[in-house]
Amino acid sequence: MTNTVVHVLRHGEVHNPEKILYGRLPGFKLSPLGHQMAKAAAQALADRDVTYVVASPLERAQQTAEPIAAQFNLPVAVDERLIESANFFEGKRASYGDGAFRDPRNWWIMRDPVTPSWGEPYRTIAERMFAALHAARQAAEGHEAVCVSHQLPIWTLRRFAEKKRLWHDPRRRQCGLASLTSFHFEGAKLVGIGYSEPAAHLVAMSPGARTAKGA
Repeated sequence: MTNTVVHVLRHGEVHNPEKILYGRLPGFKLSPLGHQMAKAAAQALADRDVTYVVASPLERAQQTAEPIAAQFNLPVAVDERLIESANFFEGKRASYGDGAFRDPRNWWIMRDPVTPSWGEPYRTIAERMFAALHAARQAAEGHEAVCVSHQLPIWTLRRFAEKKRLWHDPRRRQCGLASLTSFHFEGAKLVGIGYSEPAAHLVAMSPGARTAKGA
C-alpha cells in the first residue's frame, strides 16, 4: 500500500489597501510580504518528495505556488475546484462590526449561518475540495503533492475530513497565511492530518494578517 501526502497550502498575504473582501475578483496579487511567505512555504517543503503542484486559478494562489514549483522543476497545474468560495459581500468592506455587516439592509443575507445564506454552501465547498484533494493524491501517488487554495475552502475541507460540522466561527479557523494543512494517505484511505505555519514569523510582521479579507 502506497503512502501519499497532500499538502494544502493557503496563499500568502495579498495587497489589499482598500481592505475589501476580494473573494474571486481578479487582480488581487501577493504583497511583497506575501511573496516572502510563499518562499518560506517553499523552503519548508524543500526536503519533501513533491512531484505535483496545483493551484486555484486566482492570481494570489498561482503566485504562491510558483516558488514551490520552481524548486522542484515542476509546472503549476490549475484546478478550478481549489478556488475561493463565492460570497455575496465580494467587493465590499466586510469585517466583523464594520462595513457591509453593519448595514441593516444586509442583515437578511446573514439570516442563515449554517448553509450559509451569504455565499457558496459549505457542503458544496467541501465536496469540490475533497474531490480536488483526491485528484492530487492520485497525481502524486506514492509521493507528495501541494495544492494552493484559500482559507475558507481549506478549513471546510479539514472539517469535512475530520467529520465535524461544517458551519463554524470564522474567527477560530486554524489556517494562517501560507500555512500547510497536510493530509496523509495509505492508499486511498486518509490516516492523518497535520498542520504547520512556516511563515508564522512573517505573519507576525503584518498586523491583522490572519484575518485578511478575501482569504
